[in-house]
Amino acid sequence: MNNHLSKGTLNFIDKMEKLSKKDHPKWFEIFKHCFTNTLETTVKILPDQTTYILTGDIPAMWLRDSVAQVRPYLVYAKEDDEIKRLILGLIQRQMDFIIKDPYANAFNETANKNGHQTDVTAMRPDVWERKYEIDSLCYPLQLAYLFYLNTGEITPFDQRFIDAVLAVLEVWECETNHTHSTYRFERKEASRASDTLSNHGFGPDFAVTGMTWSGFRPSDDATHYPYLIPSEQFAVVVLGYLEDIFSEIKPDEALSVRIHLLKSKIQAGIDQFGLIKNAAGEVIYAYEVDGLGHFSLMDDANIPNLISSPYLGYCKKDDVRYLKTRKTLLSQENPYYYEGKYLSGIGSSHTPENYVWPIALAMQGMTSQSKLEQEKILDVLSNTDAGTFSMHEGIDVDHPEHFTREWFSWANMMFCELMMEYYDLRIKINKD
Repeated sequence: MNNHLSKGTLNFIDKMEKLSKKDHPKWFEIFKHCFTNTLETTVKILPDQTTYILTGDIPAMWLRDSVAQVRPYLVYAKEDDEIKRLILGLIQRQMDFIIKDPYANAFNETANKNGHQTDVTAMRPDVWERKYEIDSLCYPLQLAYLFYLNTGEITPFDQRFIDAVLAVLEVWECETNHTHSTYRFERKEASRASDTLSNHGFGPDFAVTGMTWSGFRPSDDATHYPYLIPSEQFAVVVLGYLEDIFSEIKPDEALSVRIHLLKSKIQAGIDQFGLIKNAAGEVIYAYEVDGLGHFSLMDDANIPNLISSPYLGYCKKDDVRYLKTRKTLLSQENPYYYEGKYLSGIGSSHTPENYVWPIALAMQGMTSQSKLEQEKILDVLSNTDAGTFSMHEGIDVDHPEHFTREWFSWANMMFCELMMEYYDLRIKINKD
């Protein structure tokens, strides 16, 4: 990997040092390590000038992770041509991947046949894994729009972007009734049931709801019920971005109408099927539903999750229904909420019981209305890094020296983004 520590990056680190080092020296040391580590160890500029970004200790690029890995750099990208070019190159690489296979979640740098080539699905040699997740398509489209909002440039909205958008719309429209889809997925050697889809790769039963089907969660674990509400919310947000692009920036009336219709159908599905009651009888968002009356009251650490709704731009931090949902999920009603001697927060079915994820804690902080809560979370994360100055996937709530994934760039950058939020250095996510 090449070193991409641009002048703008070094200036931004200096800015963060001035803000934090006196009162929070450990915060700054972790920030500096995480912020530079992504650029120093995961970024590769390919011969075609597109950008390939490793997730960390797995030699592949996830569409979701790669967006989160560069998102904090958007804050100063307008003034930094090197960072701007790096992010634009990532957007272009992501659009190329989506066009090749909109059902894949992770890709190889070349057609080297790495990854899960024995999975029973339409694998390609340049695909690492083909677990279909709505958010894998949301994130790159979101990044293209956020690039425009934060730099003022419309460069990402070229023909390959349009081709990728058309591929995404085709998938999302098709998956409003998964019965019509050709997508199937089975992992014959799966060590965990969540690594494969039931019903011979078709997935669990469902009713048509207006929402769009998802085979897997952002954790890469199979959905229990195939309408994943936080991902549906993310799709609504991204379709709103696309409406703006094809109404104002690259006017296309027919495409704009098509996008609006799909967005409205998904939102109507959320309103009709995605609301449940907690133990106190309050109306909150479900995590997953099937349209047949079954639902999951829970939240998972991976983003998008229900806690992340304001971060995604779906609602405001003070939205009443969101606050009721948030309170429920940060309690024992959520089966993946864990409390221990050193940490309390949301974990995942993807990692052992009583392991809280730094990603989830960072998101809890970024969606909080309280600086005090943000400060407490930054302290917890700084005190449970096991002396590595890095964030991990999951951490044992009673033994922080026990963790999963020593090198996990997404988690590193979520810490950075939370610290930036604390100091009011925010990425612009809408025109307001």
